[in-house]
Amino acid sequence: MNLSNNKILITGGASGIGLGLTERFIQENNTVIICGRRESVLNEVKEKFPTVITKVCDLAIEAERVALYEWIAENHPDLNVLINNAGIQKWVSVTDTGFYESMKTELATNIEAPLHLTSLFIQLKSLTTVMNVTSGLALSPFAKVPVYSATKAFFRSFTISLRHILKAKNIEVIEIIPPALNTDLGGVGLHDAHPSVSDFIVSIFEQLKEGKDELTFGTSATRINASIPELKESFKVLHSNL
Repeated sequence: MNLSNNKILITGGASGIGLGLTERFIQENNTVIICGRRESVLNEVKEKFPTVITKVCDLAIEAERVALYEWIAENHPDLNVLINNAGIQKWVSVTDTGFYESMKTELATNIEAPLHLTSLFIQLKSLTTVMNVTSGLALSPFAKVPVYSATKAFFRSFTISLRHILKAKNIEVIEIIPPALNTDLGGVGLHDAHPSVSDFIVSIFEQLKEGKDELTFGTSATRINASIPELKESFKVLHSNL
């Protein structure tokens, strides 16, 4: 994809990886639209980056996804890049009371929302690129976040198929596969020991410039090329103290 002169929608663009993408794409001379549930957080980003366009939207709700698309189609019909970044991570176990109810929002946000948005936004004649943010946990799960890991495995599989399907429409499909990073995903402080978002973003953009369509970093770069026995051993090591 061209890194400049795009109009880009980044879901969950006000925090974590989404915010890192927002900042860098603005630096690369793009028009960036971000959406999220919390208006106050969106306003904070707007104060820091006055050119950013914000839209309050709860992507777990079907009607709000449709409303977001209709708003874009009416007000920004030249949008050409969709970045499905929004996601939530819950540290849960199937043995927990209320597990089933708890996982519904995770499934809606991590699976239903990006699939629905993709089906809507490919109707825009201007769309040239879909970028999906999956996870290194799509390659090897972490049992503390079983539903999150499974949703990302699902989303990676869908993304691979989507790349093939959208060739006929000349829409490029790019997968961003982050490892654990120093964000508040899953809860404040859980990932403080992991690499910074800024280092991750630098690497991702270097790979974009090289024309890659699977963008990795750190442990996700190792996992994507690992054999099945290596992934099994990695799982054992990760869970040896749990």
